[in-house]
Amino acid sequence: MSLDFKPGAFNGFFRDETFRDDFTYRNSPEGIRRFPFPFDRDDYMYSVNMEPHTSGRKGSVFEHTFDVDEHYVSEMIDRAKVLAEDPLRCQSLPHMTLAGWDLLELIMESKARDYPQWFSLTKDGNRWHWINRPLGIDQTFTFLDESTLPYGPFEYITRQTQGDFSLQDERDNDLWMDAGMITSQADWSLDFDIGMSFMEWHAPVPLAHEKGIFDRALKFLLKLQHGAPVRRFNWTMTVNPLLDTAPETYPKWGPTRTTLSQDNMGNKMHLRVELQALFRLPRSNAVAFSIRCYLGKFEELVTVPKWGRRLHRVVRDLHPDLAAYKGFLRNRDAMAQWLSAYDDGKPTSPGWWPED
Repeated sequence: MSLDFKPGAFNGFFRDETFRDDFTYRNSPEGIRRFPFPFDRDDYMYSVNMEPHTSGRKGSVFEHTFDVDEHYVSEMIDRAKVLAEDPLRCQSLPHMTLAGWDLLELIMESKARDYPQWFSLTKDGNRWHWINRPLGIDQTFTFLDESTLPYGPFEYITRQTQGDFSLQDERDNDLWMDAGMITSQADWSLDFDIGMSFMEWHAPVPLAHEKGIFDRALKFLLKLQHGAPVRRFNWTMTVNPLLDTAPETYPKWGPTRTTLSQDNMGNKMHLRVELQALFRLPRSNAVAFSIRCYLGKFEELVTVPKWGRRLHRVVRDLHPDLAAYKGFLRNRDAMAQWLSAYDDGKPTSPGWWPED
């Protein structure tokens, strides 16, 4: 596995694009329609917003356990670049190896079932054969034997899967983040947070602690059962389609917040949505946390009239503490000004689907 993917990785479906330097990333018209717009009403306040992670509408990001979309190959190339620059973006404490195998099994089985045109998995006892056609990977290995893979099981499979992942070990009636593959995070550091408890990891979030949101979330997650995953949305804003917005690279991307104008707002400002799913793993009893990042340009999102109206109202009325935490307080008025051109004052229907 390297940056030199085999010819044919980019075809009529997978886009050849960049998330750095010249920023050629964009969503196709079909990609815009399936974008996971996170606002089901015209205002926003932090909440747990959990729901069962079951199969949803055909063609939507909820259809399959792990969404594979037009950006897959380019996202995996970007992840490999980040790891080459900073290997500490993937860490797994020694006691989390079994959880890594659990996650590898979950992802391989899910992708082979849901996308047989791209992935296949065959088993002969513990002798497994995995094929990832988009990335040109053909691997035979022994399940639970690390020596038969080029990386540990957790790193091996998350190098091939969109979104960030963390593994939480349950002990002392708490969840501890003891492994992570984090290359597309919204301004937090795996190297800083590795080994932290659930409350320590979420300490910086404003307003939510006073409302008891994380107390309720932890109680809920400690009761999470194998075979009954859940999901939720989170969101922020990002200037340019940059996946890697880590504190370690802030000097590169932080100053871009000063480059916005009414002329470039639609192209440069992106709604950054995280579709987060949590799975109880069978052997280790760990909790896997997937954090799938989707980026939508303002100019793409306002092509859906309902979203244009609602995004303006959410940005305009968001509590200042949340706007500051999400990193766009300084640009909030300019963002609302640009979006106001797409808000005609008409009522919006409940829910986030574009046609509702």
